[in-house]
Amino acid sequence: MNAHTSTTATIPSADSLIATEQALGAHNYKPIDVVLTKGEGVWVWDTDGTKYLDCLSAYSAVNQGHCHPRILEAMVSQAQRLTLTSRAFRNDQLAPFYEELAALTGSHKILPMNSGAEAVESAIKAVRKWGYEVRGVPENQAEIIVCSNNFHGRTIGVVGFSTDPTARTNFGPFAPGFKVVPFGDLTAFEDAVTPNTVGFLVEPIQGEAGVIIPPQGYFPAVRKLCTDHGITLILDEIQTGLGRTGKLLAESHEGIEADVTLIGKALSGGFYPVSAVLSNTEVLGVLQPGQHGSTFGGNPLACAIARAALKALVEEGMIENSAKMGAYFMERLRAIRSNKVREVRGRGLMLAVELHPEAGGARRYCEALRRKGVLAKDTHETTIRIAPPLVITEDQVDWAIERFEAVLGGMEI
Repeated sequence: MNAHTSTTATIPSADSLIATEQALGAHNYKPIDVVLTKGEGVWVWDTDGTKYLDCLSAYSAVNQGHCHPRILEAMVSQAQRLTLTSRAFRNDQLAPFYEELAALTGSHKILPMNSGAEAVESAIKAVRKWGYEVRGVPENQAEIIVCSNNFHGRTIGVVGFSTDPTARTNFGPFAPGFKVVPFGDLTAFEDAVTPNTVGFLVEPIQGEAGVIIPPQGYFPAVRKLCTDHGITLILDEIQTGLGRTGKLLAESHEGIEADVTLIGKALSGGFYPVSAVLSNTEVLGVLQPGQHGSTFGGNPLACAIARAALKALVEEGMIENSAKMGAYFMERLRAIRSNKVREVRGRGLMLAVELHPEAGGARRYCEALRRKGVLAKDTHETTIRIAPPLVITEDQVDWAIERFEAVLGGMEI
């Protein structure tokens, strides 16, 4: 080798990486143009070394903070031993994962999957089958009620009952068997129920819709209606669950218990795709060998990571911190004097700033926040979503608020 030849590879510039993405990748996302290369706790760094406070947490997948050392250690340790067996054989991580998750959530049966969308699809299949085999609904007549402005994933089954034109246009034909009612409207839900209604699939707080919180008393009344009519209440807690709202599960704020609960995202702390359907023997007991499965679902690497992620969440007080810092963050956001802000809402560290339509769109404010070192995400034109990792401190909230004040309260956009 020539003595002057460097062995260090040239690191592509951010502009070069973005250009390659644009040229070779499908354009199904419109990311903010920051190219991240490192993360630790609430902080991330771009390829130029600029540091940012992450106020999205990978859509709540990184509740435990970026690269949590405890989860990383579990991942590396397990990856050195065994990563995948398929469910054709058993592994020594699945049973402890079931045991620890059941003890934490009170579940009686667990179905492990990979992505949140897979958990949703799995729940739909199981609840339909339960409707036919336990409830006695006529074959192929089972109905599941969902809510307008829902977000349950991107699969063809799910987008068929989306009310977002961007999510569903030109992807049909879609599967029948779903009814859509307004979120938070108890009368509309009750009116939609028929003898063939087997399930109600709903988010406790609508995340992608802009952190929409239901009216007080809505979910207790829904729970009663579902019980009275023999309907399975399916709560999609993939974003709201695992501490995001200041409780382990968002259903706890309403004092209810779902028949089926879906979790994912933070179940792995951002290290690996892991999701789960939590229920009971009556619902998940209808699935027999060969009727549903997943090559990667319940694999030993996923289970070891999820076990560590759950322990970190609970043992390090992250759920309590979410409640405390969420209330503080909300208070500080509401104190910002700005004629651009229509409303600040949220629960725990699941927050949103709603702008007036004439403010010029949330995207430009998110771009301005990026320039000041805060990464947040716009949704539905006028909403800025704020969801930092649950390990955020009061000093870090104060640091973020200074930037929000400059952007929302001033002209610095």
